Amino acid sequence: MDVQAPSRSIWRYRATRVFMVLVTRLYSKLRVEGIERLSAGPSVLCFTHQSWVDPFYVFAAIPEQPRMYFFGPEQEDMRLGFRNQLMRWSGVVVPYRPGKRGLLAATARVESLLGQNSVVAIAGEGRIHAGEGAVLPLREGPAYLSLRAGVPLVPVAINGTSWLGFRRVVRVRVGLPIATLPGKPGRPTADEVARLTAQTQSTLKMLVADFPDPPRPGRIGRWLTELFNDW
Repeated sequence: MDVQAPSRSIWRYRATRVFMVLVTRLYSKLRVEGIERLSAGPSVLCFTHQSWVDPFYVFAAIPEQPRMYFFGPEQEDMRLGFRNQLMRWSGVVVPYRPGKRGLLAATARVESLLGQNSVVAIAGEGRIHAGEGAVLPLREGPAYLSLRAGVPLVPVAINGTSWLGFRRVVRVRVGLPIATLPGKPGRPTADEVARLTAQTQSTLKMLVADFPDPPRPGRIGRWLTELFNDW
Protein backbone atom coordinates (compact mmCIF):
# COMPACT_ATOMS: atom_id res chain seq x y z
CA MET A 1 0.00 0.00 0.00
CA ASP A 2 2.86 2.40 0.74
CA VAL A 3 4.08 1.87 -2.83
CA GLN A 4 0.68 1.91 -4.53
CA ALA A 5 -0.67 4.91 -2.61
CA PRO A 6 1.85 6.62 -0.33
CA SER A 7 0.55 9.19 2.15
CA ARG A 8 0.62 12.72 0.82
CA SER A 9 0.66 16.18 2.36
CA ILE A 10 -2.46 18.28 2.83
CA TRP A 11 -1.36 20.77 0.17
CA ARG A 12 -1.56 18.11 -2.54
CA TYR A 13 -5.07 17.28 -1.39
CA ARG A 14 -6.07 20.94 -1.52
CA ALA A 15 -4.52 21.41 -4.96
CA THR A 16 -6.38 18.36 -6.27
CA ARG A 17 -9.64 19.58 -4.79
CA VAL A 18 -9.29 23.10 -6.21
CA PHE A 19 -8.56 21.68 -9.67
CA MET A 20 -11.58 19.34 -9.62
CA VAL A 21 -13.94 22.00 -8.30
CA LEU A 22 -12.86 24.54 -10.93
CA VAL A 23 -13.13 22.07 -13.81
CA THR A 24 -16.59 20.81 -12.89
CA ARG A 25 -18.08 24.21 -12.11
CA LEU A 26 -16.71 25.76 -15.30
CA TYR A 27 -17.87 22.93 -17.56
CA SER A 28 -21.20 22.07 -15.89
CA LYS A 29 -24.02 23.71 -13.98
CA LEU A 30 -23.57 21.85 -10.71
CA ARG A 31 -26.64 21.47 -8.52
CA VAL A 32 -26.15 20.04 -5.04
CA GLU A 33 -29.11 18.83 -2.97
CA GLY A 34 -29.20 17.55 0.62
CA ILE A 35 -25.66 18.56 1.52
CA GLU A 36 -26.92 19.61 4.97
CA ARG A 37 -27.55 15.94 5.70
CA LEU A 38 -23.83 15.22 5.98
CA SER A 39 -22.40 15.17 9.46
CA ALA A 40 -19.06 16.68 10.43
CA GLY A 41 -17.67 13.28 11.39
CA PRO A 42 -16.37 10.30 9.41
CA SER A 43 -18.62 8.45 6.99
CA VAL A 44 -18.66 6.18 3.96
CA LEU A 45 -20.22 7.70 0.82
CA CYS A 46 -21.73 5.26 -1.67
CA PHE A 47 -22.18 7.09 -5.00
CA THR A 48 -23.74 6.07 -8.31
CA HIS A 49 -21.42 5.73 -11.26
CA GLN A 50 -22.09 6.62 -14.91
CA SER A 51 -18.82 8.25 -15.94
CA TRP A 52 -15.11 8.48 -15.25
CA VAL A 53 -15.65 12.08 -14.07
CA ASP A 54 -18.04 11.21 -11.23
CA PRO A 55 -15.32 11.61 -8.54
CA PHE A 56 -14.78 15.17 -9.82
CA TYR A 57 -18.40 16.02 -9.05
CA VAL A 58 -18.30 14.32 -5.66
CA PHE A 59 -15.28 16.47 -4.79
CA ALA A 60 -17.02 19.61 -6.05
CA ALA A 61 -20.19 18.91 -4.03
CA ILE A 62 -18.81 17.71 -0.70
CA PRO A 63 -17.42 20.23 1.86
CA GLU A 64 -13.65 20.61 2.13
CA GLN A 65 -13.62 19.17 5.64
CA PRO A 66 -13.34 16.41 6.65
CA ARG A 67 -10.71 15.22 4.18
CA MET A 68 -12.07 12.79 1.57
CA TYR A 69 -10.57 9.72 -0.10
CA PHE A 70 -11.79 7.31 -2.78
CA PHE A 71 -11.73 3.53 -2.37
CA GLY A 72 -10.19 2.20 -5.58
CA PRO A 73 -9.27 2.04 -8.40
CA GLU A 74 -8.48 -1.59 -9.13
CA GLN A 75 -5.04 -1.33 -10.73
CA GLU A 76 -2.01 -3.61 -10.91
CA ASP A 77 0.54 -0.79 -10.55
CA MET A 78 -0.41 2.80 -9.74
CA ARG A 79 3.01 3.96 -10.95
CA LEU A 80 2.12 3.12 -14.57
CA GLY A 81 -0.06 5.28 -16.79
CA PHE A 82 -0.78 9.01 -16.63
CA ARG A 83 -4.11 8.71 -14.80
CA ASN A 84 -2.68 6.33 -12.21
CA GLN A 85 0.33 8.53 -11.63
CA LEU A 86 -1.92 11.58 -11.18
CA MET A 87 -4.12 9.77 -8.64
CA ARG A 88 -1.06 8.47 -6.83
CA TRP A 89 0.44 11.98 -6.73
CA SER A 90 -2.75 13.46 -5.27
CA GLY A 91 -2.95 10.93 -2.43
CA VAL A 92 -6.77 10.75 -2.53
CA VAL A 93 -7.15 7.08 -3.54
CA VAL A 94 -6.92 3.75 -1.73
CA PRO A 95 -6.28 1.27 -4.58
CA TYR A 96 -6.13 -2.50 -4.67
CA ARG A 97 -4.96 -5.00 -7.28
CA PRO A 98 -7.11 -7.12 -9.65
CA GLY A 99 -8.38 -10.35 -8.20
CA LYS A 100 -8.85 -8.63 -4.83
CA ARG A 101 -5.11 -8.79 -4.16
CA GLY A 102 -4.12 -6.16 -1.66
CA LEU A 103 -7.71 -5.83 -0.47
CA LEU A 104 -6.81 -6.50 3.17
CA ALA A 105 -4.24 -3.71 3.13
CA ALA A 106 -6.72 -1.39 1.42
CA THR A 107 -9.39 -2.20 4.02
CA ALA A 108 -6.92 -1.52 6.81
CA ARG A 109 -6.03 1.82 5.22
CA VAL A 110 -9.74 2.76 4.99
CA GLU A 111 -10.31 1.87 8.65
CA SER A 112 -7.33 4.00 9.62
CA LEU A 113 -8.60 6.97 7.58
CA LEU A 114 -12.08 6.72 9.05
CA GLY A 115 -10.52 6.59 12.49
CA GLN A 116 -8.83 9.90 11.64
CA ASN A 117 -12.23 11.53 11.02
CA SER A 118 -11.99 11.29 7.21
CA VAL A 119 -14.65 10.51 4.60
CA VAL A 120 -14.25 7.60 2.19
CA ALA A 121 -16.23 7.56 -1.07
CA ILE A 122 -16.94 4.38 -3.01
CA ALA A 123 -18.62 3.76 -6.38
CA GLY A 124 -20.86 1.05 -4.96
CA GLU A 125 -21.87 -0.44 -8.31
CA GLY A 126 -18.25 -1.25 -9.07
CA ARG A 127 -18.45 -0.18 -12.73
CA ILE A 128 -20.07 2.46 -14.90
CA HIS A 129 -23.48 2.03 -16.50
CA ALA A 130 -25.83 3.83 -18.88
CA GLY A 131 -29.19 5.24 -17.85
CA GLU A 132 -29.79 8.15 -15.48
CA GLY A 133 -32.59 6.40 -13.63
CA ALA A 134 -30.80 3.06 -13.24
CA VAL A 135 -28.68 1.71 -10.40
CA LEU A 136 -26.74 -1.53 -10.87
CA PRO A 137 -26.71 -4.07 -8.01
CA LEU A 138 -24.40 -2.72 -5.35
CA ARG A 139 -21.33 -4.57 -4.19
CA GLU A 140 -21.00 -5.29 -0.50
CA GLY A 141 -17.90 -3.14 0.07
CA PRO A 142 -19.58 0.11 1.16
CA ALA A 143 -21.84 -1.63 3.69
CA TYR A 144 -19.03 -3.81 5.01
CA LEU A 145 -16.65 -0.89 5.54
CA SER A 146 -19.38 1.22 7.13
CA LEU A 147 -20.34 -1.52 9.57
CA ARG A 148 -16.78 -2.52 10.33
CA ALA A 149 -15.77 1.07 11.16
CA GLY A 150 -19.07 1.90 12.88
CA VAL A 151 -19.67 5.03 10.77
CA PRO A 152 -22.77 6.11 8.79
CA LEU A 153 -23.27 5.01 5.20
CA VAL A 154 -24.41 7.93 3.03
CA PRO A 155 -26.12 7.30 -0.36
CA VAL A 156 -25.06 9.87 -2.98
CA ALA A 157 -26.76 9.99 -6.39
CA ILE A 158 -24.98 11.64 -9.33
CA ASN A 159 -27.13 12.52 -12.35
CA GLY A 160 -26.23 14.21 -15.61
CA THR A 161 -22.87 12.58 -16.36
CA SER A 162 -24.08 9.93 -18.80
CA TRP A 163 -23.39 12.55 -21.52
CA LEU A 164 -21.02 15.41 -20.70
CA GLY A 165 -22.60 18.28 -22.60
CA PHE A 166 -21.14 21.74 -22.01
CA ARG A 167 -23.02 23.78 -19.35
CA ARG A 168 -25.58 21.06 -18.77
CA VAL A 169 -26.94 20.41 -15.28
CA VAL A 170 -25.19 17.79 -13.17
CA ARG A 171 -27.02 17.03 -9.96
CA VAL A 172 -25.44 15.57 -6.84
CA ARG A 173 -28.15 14.53 -4.39
CA VAL A 174 -27.20 13.40 -0.89
CA GLY A 175 -29.52 10.96 0.87
CA LEU A 176 -30.08 10.51 4.57
CA PRO A 177 -27.12 8.86 6.34
CA ILE A 178 -27.82 5.30 7.41
CA ALA A 179 -26.46 4.83 10.91
CA THR A 180 -26.02 1.22 11.90
CA LEU A 181 -23.66 -0.87 14.00
CA PRO A 182 -22.79 -4.56 13.72
CA GLY A 183 -23.94 -6.94 16.41
CA LYS A 184 -20.31 -7.58 17.27
CA PRO A 185 -17.99 -4.53 17.09
CA GLY A 186 -15.75 -4.68 14.03
CA ARG A 187 -17.24 -7.99 12.84
CA PRO A 188 -20.34 -7.46 10.67
CA THR A 189 -22.20 -10.61 9.66
CA ALA A 190 -23.21 -11.46 6.10
CA ASP A 191 -26.86 -10.77 6.96
CA GLU A 192 -26.02 -7.33 8.38
CA VAL A 193 -24.03 -6.42 5.28
CA ALA A 194 -26.80 -7.69 2.98
CA ARG A 195 -29.49 -5.69 4.80
CA LEU A 196 -27.49 -2.46 4.71
CA THR A 197 -26.62 -3.01 1.04
CA ALA A 198 -30.29 -3.53 0.16
CA GLN A 199 -31.32 -0.41 2.07
CA THR A 200 -28.70 1.66 0.29
CA GLN A 201 -29.72 0.24 -3.09
CA SER A 202 -33.35 1.17 -2.48
CA THR A 203 -32.43 4.70 -1.42
CA LEU A 204 -30.21 5.31 -4.44
CA LYS A 205 -32.96 4.15 -6.80
CA MET A 206 -35.33 6.72 -5.29
CA LEU A 207 -32.70 9.48 -5.49
CA VAL A 208 -32.08 9.01 -9.23
CA ALA A 209 -35.62 8.16 -10.32
CA ASP A 210 -36.72 11.64 -11.46
CA PHE A 211 -33.74 12.61 -13.65
CA PRO A 212 -34.35 12.22 -17.42
CA ASP A 213 -31.82 10.76 -19.84
CA PRO A 214 -30.14 13.70 -21.64
CA PRO A 215 -29.77 13.94 -25.44
CA ARG A 216 -26.43 13.22 -27.03
CA PRO A 217 -24.14 16.26 -27.01
CA GLY A 218 -21.95 17.50 -29.85
CA ARG A 219 -18.75 15.88 -31.04
CA ILE A 220 -16.58 17.32 -28.26
CA GLY A 221 -19.06 16.30 -25.56
CA ARG A 222 -19.23 12.75 -26.93
CA TRP A 223 -15.44 12.55 -27.07
CA LEU A 224 -15.08 13.81 -23.50
CA THR A 225 -17.73 11.39 -22.25
CA GLU A 226 -15.91 8.36 -23.62
CA LEU A 227 -12.37 9.61 -23.02
CA PHE A 228 -11.66 7.27 -20.07
CA ASN A 229 -14.88 5.27 -19.76
CA ASP A 230 -14.20 1.56 -19.45
CA TRP A 231 -17.32 -0.38 -20.42
